[in-house]
Amino acid sequence: MLENLYRALWSRVGGRPWTYIIRDTWHMLEGIWIMGLVAVGAVLGHWFWQAVSWVFPVFALGYIAGHLFWGTEYIPAQKGEPPEED
Repeated sequence: MLENLYRALWSRVGGRPWTYIIRDTWHMLEGIWIMGLVAVGAVLGHWFWQAVSWVFPVFALGYIAGHLFWGTEYIPAQKGEPPEED
């Protein structure tokens, strides 16, 4: 169900999977992405420095970034499969 919802959203907003769009911006604006991710990590580290739960948001950010940017071949302007018509 969530996969169908995501497909319906990206087909209307962006025209292709958002992961592919984000990967393209990573390769075009890598320095800005790195500065932004470091800044988010610093803010999260500052806000949660006393709490044990700080590990979760930092881990989640790294997990998401890892799945968006590493592990698959980069294809510029990669297209998604078009939604199936009912």
